[in-house]
Amino acid sequence: MKPRNTGWRHLVKSTHYSLRGLNAAFRHETAFRQEIGICLLLLPLAWWVGEDPVSWILLIGSAVLVLIVELLNSAIESVVDRIGIEHHELSGRAKDISSAAVMLALLLAGLVWLLLLGQKMWG
Repeated sequence: MKPRNTGWRHLVKSTHYSLRGLNAAFRHETAFRQEIGICLLLLPLAWWVGEDPVSWILLIGSAVLVLIVELLNSAIESVVDRIGIEHHELSGRAKDISSAAVMLALLLAGLVWLLLLGQKMWG
C-alpha cells in the first residue's frame, strides 16, 4: 500500500502540484496567458471601480472565476487529447461544453464589470 501524506506534508505536496499546474497552464495555454494579462490590468482597477468590499469581491471574484474555469477547460482538453486525436463525437462534445463554461464565466465577469463601472460613472 502506498504511504499517504498527511498534515503539513500533504499541504506542501498539494501546493507543489497546484503551482506546477499553474505553470503548465501558463506555458501551454494561450487563452490562460491572455486571461492572466487581462486580470493583471483589471484587478488594480477593481479598487477604483468598487466602492465597498462587496463590489471589490464581485470584481475580483468574477475575474478569478474566469481563470478557474479556464484551468478546468484546459484540463478537460488535455485529457480528451490524451485519449486520442481522432475525431469522436463525445470528445468534441466534452471540449465544446468546457469551452461554453469559459464563455459563460467571461460573460458573467463582463456583466459584473460593466454594471459596477456604469454605477461608478453614472450612478
